[in-house]
Amino acid sequence: MEERQKNYEIRTGCSRGLCRAAIGRQDRQLNTYDWLADVPGNAESTDLVEVQFKHTRKGYYHNVNNLPLKKGDVVAVEASPGHDIGVVTLTGRLVKMQLKKANLKSADDIKRIYRLARQVDMEKYREAKAREHETMIESREIAKGLGLDMKIGDVEYQGDGQKAIFYYIADERVDFRQLIKDLAAAFHVRIEMKQIGARQEAGRIGGTGPCGRELCCATWLKNFVSVSTGAARYQDISLNPQKLAGMCAKLKCCLNYEVDDYIEAGKKLPAGDIVLQTLDADYYLFKKDILAGLLTYSTDKRMAANLETITAERAKEIIEMNKKGTKPESLQPDNTPKKQEGPVDLLAGDSITRFDKAKKKKKKKRDHAPKN
Repeated sequence: MEERQKNYEIRTGCSRGLCRAAIGRQDRQLNTYDWLADVPGNAESTDLVEVQFKHTRKGYYHNVNNLPLKKGDVVAVEASPGHDIGVVTLTGRLVKMQLKKANLKSADDIKRIYRLARQVDMEKYREAKAREHETMIESREIAKGLGLDMKIGDVEYQGDGQKAIFYYIADERVDFRQLIKDLAAAFHVRIEMKQIGARQEAGRIGGTGPCGRELCCATWLKNFVSVSTGAARYQDISLNPQKLAGMCAKLKCCLNYEVDDYIEAGKKLPAGDIVLQTLDADYYLFKKDILAGLLTYSTDKRMAANLETITAERAKEIIEMNKKGTKPESLQPDNTPKKQEGPVDLLAGDSITRFDKAKKKKKKKRDHAPKN
């Protein structure tokens, strides 16, 4: 097994998983799979490089020194002032496509890559990162002392420790001019305030969703699209705020994932307010399985009574029959009434008196047992 692992490393140049030239480290948020990594000349097609910093912050830089960069390399990049430390997450042609998504307003936003990070750079970087949590706690106390209605959710120090970005959440506009002065006096660095929403904060903090997987906003979700309760209505989901809300207390982003399929499938179903008339009774829509195309009808408007499940095609047939003034004998295609089932134990699928029968058998065995 060890010999096979060594051969794999020689062939691919990486110790585990896919080669980092394509997939990169999986503990990096918003990882982009470089499907052009194996194309000859891909890295030399452009000098643009995508560099990722703490959590979801990314930047695009020119490789002016023609460094042989690969995905996962730690580099020192131009900042204002000083330099910052980040990880290369993408090189080659795919960076141009990512650049369009970033929607940079001017070419001045694209700075330069200085060098691969040295030991001195990494020592400064670790010292700066070690101060982030303590700075965040102290900055919250300063903001509270000023009576500002805001929450500082995270602090990110620049790689050389000369600047700190304070990420905050606020429902209304906040005048933090005095706060910036107090923070600069307390930490002796250049201060930058950046407002984020509740979804962005959840992505920076991370966590596990009710589905059991890591939050989408903390792993792969790049753009946050507004989510409305209409997405839940199209999918016939109960409008329960506690179940529809995510870790950010906003509507779950995953409500938008399948809504288009539900809208297309819903167009094939008849309207829910149409009453199906048979010779025996009138049937009202009780519930529907949109993707399966199944409709369950009840003889009572407000509760489940004599439930019948039929397909959407059968429901449309009955609607056309009712329009012509005819009524089928039942909702079923063969016009046979649904067989009424008696009470059944759902756990065992047997009569609820089965334990009593077992006791009687044991008693008979004891009575007929030979006595010594």
